[in-house]
Amino acid sequence: MTGKPTHQPEYLKHLPDRSASLFLTEGLLAGQEDVRSIQLNQVAEPLPEQRRFMWSRIRDLVEDAMYSFDLNRTGADAWLAPRLHATLRLTRVEAADPGLWNYVALGAAPDYVHWRHTRSGGRRAEPAPIPADRFKGPHYKQAFARLWWAAELFRDGPDYGPVVMACGNQEMLNTALRLEVMDHRPTAQAVVRLLSDGTVNTGREANALLAAVNSAASTLFLDALAPDVERDPADARAWVDGAEHAMPASRRVIPGGPDEDRAPEESVKMLVDQFRELFAEAPVRGKESPSGSASDGGGTSEPSG
Repeated sequence: MTGKPTHQPEYLKHLPDRSASLFLTEGLLAGQEDVRSIQLNQVAEPLPEQRRFMWSRIRDLVEDAMYSFDLNRTGADAWLAPRLHATLRLTRVEAADPGLWNYVALGAAPDYVHWRHTRSGGRRAEPAPIPADRFKGPHYKQAFARLWWAAELFRDGPDYGPVVMACGNQEMLNTALRLEVMDHRPTAQAVVRLLSDGTVNTGREANALLAAVNSAASTLFLDALAPDVERDPADARAWVDGAEHAMPASRRVIPGGPDEDRAPEESVKMLVDQFRELFAEAPVRGKESPSGSASDGGGTSEPSG
C-alpha cells in the first residue's frame, strides 16, 4: 500500500501538471508503489509566501482523519473540509492553481488519497486502481481541492457549520461543485438548509434538488431575487495574512473561518421557499411519481466518494 512520503520538507510546494504526471505511475495508482518523494521535491517549486504553508500541518490533519474515520472513510470529508480550509488559508486565485493541490496529493498525502478513494475490486482479488484525477484533476474531483472548495462555497462567513452538513451528503461534493450557481452564497446556504431541515435526505434527492436549482438559475436572476451583501476583500485578505501565526485547527470543535459578513438571512429564507417548491416537483430517480411509476429523473450521478 502506498505510504507516507519519506521526504518531509518544511513547507508545501508547487507541482505543475506536467511534472505531476511523471509521478502518476500505474504502480502508484494501484497502491503498489510509494511516490518518489525526493525526486518530486527536486522538481517542485517553492510557493510564494511559503511560510504560510507548513507541510507538517497538512500531514498532521490527514493522519488524524485516517485514525478517526477508518471505519467510515466517506465521513472524513465533513470533518476534514473545514479544517483543511482553515489550515490552508488561500485566496481564490491561489486555490484555483492546480499546482498546489498536485503537491498536497503527491508530496504530502498520497497515502490519504489511497485511504479515502480506494474502491473494492468486487470479485477481483485486488482493489481497483485510484483514478488519476484524484491526484491531479479538476477541483471537483481532486482529493483535496474538492474539500477546500466545498468549504469555501458552503461556509457562511466564518461559520463552517453548513460545510459539515453539505459534505455529509456525497452528491453535494460530486455535483454541487460543478455548478456555477453555487457561487451565489444565498443559493448555497438555501440548499444546505433543505438538507439540515430534512427536506432532502438521500444522495438522489440532493442530485434532484441541484438539477432543479441549476435549471431555475437560467431563468431566475438570483442576485435580483435574493441579493447578497457586497463582501469586503480586506476581510479575507486579513485572514490569509494571518496564516503563518494561526493556531492549528481544532480537532474537537469546528474551527472558525474568515471574519466576513454572512449571507443575508432574508435572501436565504426566500430561496429556501423557492427551492422547496422546485424540489417538490423535481423527479427523483427511483422515487415513485404521482402517477405511480418510478422516476428516472434527478440528473446524472456518479458513484459516491
